[in-house]
Amino acid sequence: MTKINKLSIYYKLLLLIVVSSISFILLFVSLFYYTMRQEYEVYEMTQKQLDNEVNSLMKLNSESHISTINDITYWDELVKYIKSKNQKWFTNTIASAIDMYFVEYLGVFDLNGNEVGNKYTNKIKTPIQFIDKPLLDALHQKKNLNFYIKLPEGNAEVFMATIHPSSDPNKTKTNPEGYFVMIRLLDKDYLKKLEEISTAKITFSDSVDKKTNLGDTIEDIYVLKSWKGEAVASLIFQRKFYVNYKATENILFIILGFFIIFLFVYVIFLRKWVSTPLLLTTKILETGNRKAIKKLKSSPGEFSRIGNLFDETFLQRKQLEKAKAKAEESDQLKTAFLTNLSHEIRTPMNAIIGFSELLKSDEISNEEKKEYIEIINKSGGSLVSIIDDLIEMSKIDSNQITPNLNSVNIEECISEIYSSVKITIPKDKKIDFKLIKSETVLPYNVYTDVVKLKQVLINLLTNSIKFTDHGFITISYDWSKKKNNIEFTVEDSGLGIEKENQEFIFERFRRVDGDYSIKVGGLGLGLAITKAYVELLGGTISLKSEIGEGSKFKFTLPLMFDKREDILLEKIEVAKENVSMQIKDKTILIAEDDNINYLLFEKLMKNTNFTIIRAKDGEEAVELFKKNAAIDLVLMDIKMPKMSGYEALDKIKAINPKMMVIAQTAYSSSDEIEKIRLAGFDSQITKPIDKQKLFDHISASLQ
Repeated sequence: MTKINKLSIYYKLLLLIVVSSISFILLFVSLFYYTMRQEYEVYEMTQKQLDNEVNSLMKLNSESHISTINDITYWDELVKYIKSKNQKWFTNTIASAIDMYFVEYLGVFDLNGNEVGNKYTNKIKTPIQFIDKPLLDALHQKKNLNFYIKLPEGNAEVFMATIHPSSDPNKTKTNPEGYFVMIRLLDKDYLKKLEEISTAKITFSDSVDKKTNLGDTIEDIYVLKSWKGEAVASLIFQRKFYVNYKATENILFIILGFFIIFLFVYVIFLRKWVSTPLLLTTKILETGNRKAIKKLKSSPGEFSRIGNLFDETFLQRKQLEKAKAKAEESDQLKTAFLTNLSHEIRTPMNAIIGFSELLKSDEISNEEKKEYIEIINKSGGSLVSIIDDLIEMSKIDSNQITPNLNSVNIEECISEIYSSVKITIPKDKKIDFKLIKSETVLPYNVYTDVVKLKQVLINLLTNSIKFTDHGFITISYDWSKKKNNIEFTVEDSGLGIEKENQEFIFERFRRVDGDYSIKVGGLGLGLAITKAYVELLGGTISLKSEIGEGSKFKFTLPLMFDKREDILLEKIEVAKENVSMQIKDKTILIAEDDNINYLLFEKLMKNTNFTIIRAKDGEEAVELFKKNAAIDLVLMDIKMPKMSGYEALDKIKAINPKMMVIAQTAYSSSDEIEKIRLAGFDSQITKPIDKQKLFDHISASLQ
């Protein structure tokens, strides 16, 4: 091994070629031997299979005649015939059926071997003279014999049996009364029938030796034996042997020939293609010379790739430096995000806690109380919005959000969004908010996820409102049958976004730096969620913006028409008046495990005429519902101990399918809301509870 290590790469490769060549030759010999051995085994197996088929075929071919002669030879009429020698009976009964027995001779003999009656076909012209006393003695003892003889007309098969009365079918109670003989000539018709059954070519032969040489034919010899067990003749069955290994052997020899040729060629070019590039590679590794790398790249074969790899190594080194810088930047972004998150959470919490403390004072006026409560309410809403964004981003990262496609009237959807967003624009901002409808009305509804579509548009519009103090904001859409998409546009005349910031504006945790961004706040997740939703719906989003001129967001969605004509968009109108003035003396079951949340419900309904029953878990809610037939409405929490709101809903609906059940839950994502709807709740309200929305849902459910 030490000597081998001292060899140069060239001679090591040469040694490897020699060892590989020897290994290949050994492998070739092994494969050749294996091929020959396998050919022999397959041949033997096929030969044995043919032998079994021939034996079974010959046995089966004789069984019908053996069965026939056995049936004939225990017959009282036949016994009487031997004694009476009534040839008319023999002719009408036995001789006339010779064609039915498929034989060429029928004969009846007495116990002395004298022929009592016979019947020949035209295929046998010479008298039957092979029956002698030893044969009859053997037949007398065995009762049945089946053997072969050679007649002048050819080889024949003989069936013999002793004759007994009908009362002795087993031929064990009485002595033989005579002998019955059937002879079948093994002629061309016989051989043709066997050939059709065996799919083999059949010939007669006086030889009984089998061939042992392999070839394209397998052969089996069936020996035809006399009653003494001596060979009379043989049937040779020949069948084509289709498994031919000659082609495989030829291929092996061709491979060997080509291997030898390529071996010489390889050795010749090894020095030219390997030795010089190896020396050049060694030089590059030692010096790192860029000129040597360029020269190596012009070398033949893999050495050119090695030269490219050296070039790639320098590029990768630069990329690693960039990746390191990006990783450090990512860590900084996460740190900045957490810092910003802390700031965004503490800001509303500061207002909530601070103004809650001020509310404890008895010295503040009613107007100040209303102002403080309004501030606390707005701060709570901001806090909920931050939490919703974090949860939504987490679900997007874990692939828990899937589109829920439904038939949507795009024009009504856009109009609804326009109306709902318009009233949220602060009065101190001089913004001209416009809705620009498509010049061509969509002929059908469109399949998309309306919840996520609305969220995308609201996110973009909210973003525009944040960064636009005066000017315009427009929302528009257009569709193209040729492009098979719908294009939505949200454009504003706000601050605009610098080009360097546009590259990462849709990345999470990113915010455009500046005093105004700090002023409007936010986590930097809104546009990231927007992009994720658009891509989830199968679309793309883009941005064009100039500093001081505003921004234009465009996104497209696939155009999938719902061409059904019977689609109706249902709208649920909720009551806007004071619920306590419309509905009186109603009983409401509130399933809520949290004491503070229940206390809130209790205080909200303090001035109403409702009777309130509380259940602390789903199981108690079901029991109370069973016992109180006066319950008119159920407010059901989703997550409760012992039994969830979903399980309690199923049991309550089983008792009274028409009972109105409203889900009141802290789950706020679109997927959870859809799950609540599919579960069978009549409506749902999300925590934190809004008083007006609560009474609207109660009013709509009890009317």
